[in-house]
Amino acid sequence: MEIKRGDVIDIDFDPARGHEIRKTRPAVVVQNDIGNQYSPLVIVLPIRGAEHIKRLYPVIVSIKKGAGGLDKKSVVQCDQIKSLDKSRIVRKRGRFSRDIMINIDTALKISLALT
Repeated sequence: MEIKRGDVIDIDFDPARGHEIRKTRPAVVVQNDIGNQYSPLVIVLPIRGAEHIKRLYPVIVSIKKGAGGLDKKSVVQCDQIKSLDKSRIVRKRGRFSRDIMINIDTALKISLALT
């Protein structure tokens, strides 16, 4: 399966500990495409249902239902960057638009203190 930056995939986050994201759930690929082509790992940000979030912080990006193949309103958690083996990928759902990825990049920069 070819994976590109901006793709929305389902990935198995288990086993997890403490406050780490868990279960098989959607995630957005944020690794560059050269890394996606040659690395056995993929860098992702987990996506979860918006109903779990009580307040939007600058490191959380709200996503409308349908974007990237998501079946409900969701949030991208840019504070839980994960590097995982590609064998954890379950399926590819879709792809986020350029505008959504700009919002994610902005939140990532805040999370990593790159601004």
